[in-house]
Amino acid sequence: MTASRAPNRWRPNGRPPAFTPAEIGRALEEVRSAAHVVREDEGRLGLGLGGELDPPGAGGGAPGTFEHVASLPPLYPEWLGDRTFCETHGTRFPYVTGSMANGIASVRLVSEMARAGCLGFFGAAGLSPGRIEKALHELEDELEPKGLPWGANLIHSPNEPELEEAVADLYLRLGVARVEASAYMALTPAVVRYAATGLTTEPSGRIRRKNHLFAKISREEVAVRFLEPPPAELLRRLVEKGQLTAEEVRLAAMLPLAEDLTAEADSGGHTDNRPLTALLPAILGLRDRVVAGRGYRRAVRVGAGGGLGTPSSVAAAFALGASYVVTGSVNQGCVESGLHESGRALLAEAGIADVIMAPAADMFELGVTVQVLRRGTMFAVRAKKLHELYRTYPSLESIPAAEREKVETQLLKATFAEAWESTRAFWAARDPREVKKAEADPRHLMALVFRSYLGLSSRWAIAGEPGRSADFQIWCGPAMGAFNSWARGSFLETPGARTAVQVARNLMEGAAAVSRAQQLRAAGLAVPPSAFDFRPRPLS
Repeated sequence: MTASRAPNRWRPNGRPPAFTPAEIGRALEEVRSAAHVVREDEGRLGLGLGGELDPPGAGGGAPGTFEHVASLPPLYPEWLGDRTFCETHGTRFPYVTGSMANGIASVRLVSEMARAGCLGFFGAAGLSPGRIEKALHELEDELEPKGLPWGANLIHSPNEPELEEAVADLYLRLGVARVEASAYMALTPAVVRYAATGLTTEPSGRIRRKNHLFAKISREEVAVRFLEPPPAELLRRLVEKGQLTAEEVRLAAMLPLAEDLTAEADSGGHTDNRPLTALLPAILGLRDRVVAGRGYRRAVRVGAGGGLGTPSSVAAAFALGASYVVTGSVNQGCVESGLHESGRALLAEAGIADVIMAPAADMFELGVTVQVLRRGTMFAVRAKKLHELYRTYPSLESIPAAEREKVETQLLKATFAEAWESTRAFWAARDPREVKKAEADPRHLMALVFRSYLGLSSRWAIAGEPGRSADFQIWCGPAMGAFNSWARGSFLETPGARTAVQVARNLMEGAAAVSRAQQLRAAGLAVPPSAFDFRPRPLS
């Protein structure tokens, strides 16, 4: 028969343990202190911070000591994700701001994130190569001398592959070390070339990456393409074109195309509206199977994005196993974003249900949709009407007069002929082949005219175009409404106080507090509900 061992005792270091719900709630926010669940003589459990543990039998039940039940080490927001993420990318926090298109994820936003120890991606999608290059030079000049990390976006452009290639060329020429690849349904030479360029081996034999690709995915069949090495045939063609060396191809065949994948759940813009709790575990399981099957010896990380607008949602993402988190909608409402202040004011009024799916400008003919803000704008309703007309009629001329008048006066604010002339001028400068195709195909001409409204609507929101607020296209997911509900009554309720750094710090600090509350609840402590509602506060 084994003798029972006397329990350890916990000795306060000048601060008594907390036993009331209010005291426990306050103590739970001090996540950077070691936490101890203790029991008083009457059997009630409490929470002690710091202090010392006496070994069993050392003084028995000495006055001023308490029976020790469980302990937790200090917890820092920096430690919530995969440590290799911060080590690889040179960040303090496993926190990323996504690349909202048309420069909404602005140079200023990316710079502020870098200085705060986070990673930001510039929103290059929808911009001309000239605009992108100007932004890249600004980021280089500001961040490179300080050794701070940053990145930019490469969007899949099936209708404009030359533009995708030009942007990839720009990133390679300027040495952009991190790229967020988004909206990819299939691999393209541009994205493979970027990831494989500059692969070398270190003296130890380890393969060194020059370029880090972040793949934003929401489907397993797409994720697996980034988890596997690039297709041999695609690599061969890149060698034949002189865009990759034989050594780069040899090394690329031994690695996943991307070592950072973001599982994008229900988000603003392009989205499959998947719940994070269903999507992330599926992608993590797929990652584990591919890594085991391929025998990769390096970390392949999976981050979480979509629906992250509160500390609890961020804590949940890390609890599910996310290596890092990516925020989007909440950053668009920050003062550093490229969205006009009038658009940011609309976002600040949004509720969780104030979002809607609408036709996408870049894939209008395919019926692809994007998630946008519904409250305060008519864009989604009007865009759906245009797509309905496109599906119903073969040309602009065949649209009934009553419908035609509504579109011309309310949406285009121009006649169909005038709208086509401005659309034609745009495509003549961008891609003359589209003009030739439209002049031979009335249905394609109609699509280009309607797409012009969809494309301009997002730019009107960025510029705050007078008289066009009803047509603002503002990409937005339910995270925005959740954030507004959480921020209500705090300093973050006011749009002008919403800086990207304060949002990031509060989300990460709050996620640590919520994580600590759950850990202690699992240890048996009666954690008050208030512990799971970290309130925003100015953080240095």
